[in-house]
Amino acid sequence: MDAPLLGVTGLDAGYGDSQVLRGVSFALPQGCALGLLGRNGMGKTTLIRSLLGFVRASAGVVSWRGEAITGKAPERIARLGLAYVPEGRGIFPNLSVRENLVMAARTGPDGARDWTLERVLSTFPRLAERLGHGGQQLSGGEQQMLAIGRALLTNPRLLILDEATEGLAPLIVAEIWRVIGAIRATGISTLIVDRDFRKVLAHTDRALVLEKGRVVMDGDSATLAADELARWLGV
Repeated sequence: MDAPLLGVTGLDAGYGDSQVLRGVSFALPQGCALGLLGRNGMGKTTLIRSLLGFVRASAGVVSWRGEAITGKAPERIARLGLAYVPEGRGIFPNLSVRENLVMAARTGPDGARDWTLERVLSTFPRLAERLGHGGQQLSGGEQQMLAIGRALLTNPRLLILDEATEGLAPLIVAEIWRVIGAIRATGISTLIVDRDFRKVLAHTDRALVLEKGRVVMDGDSATLAADELARWLGV
């Protein structure tokens, strides 16, 4: 059996003496969309930061296509084909839209360049109309589109989206989910964190729920019980 694109086994991690993750295990196959759910403070961001190498694991293994990447530097992990759209977007306010995009553009780890500037601009027509605008001149929704477009220009194998619809107007939220669906259809693996668990389930193959740093639910998105999820998520 082929190794999953991303595998996590018995992962413990935290900050100093504060342990946040406790024995987290899951697998994300190539082309799979995975939802990561949980209330605030349950370990979702720490898990993402551990996958990306920003938080060091105290136990367990993170593997990429069957090879351990635990402890590798973030820039080395990114070069493997992981792209991250952080909560808060992380765009460069003093750079133009074009500069924000082209600074990240590169071929994927296998040499592919499926995502070009032209393709990103056709996916986000609003950005095409604002190429000369500075990042600070964009609305929150446009900044989110810019952050996603910049990540796609790295031609990743895995795209991690952390609260991509947080604080956005309903029409923009619908547009972001449309784009997430389109990205999923291209075969890029995705890991999605969002408070709207129903939307997450509709746009993923599998989902897992973290509670106090432990996985308490893990299963097919289509069959996870909404009432049970609501209980764990407090909604």
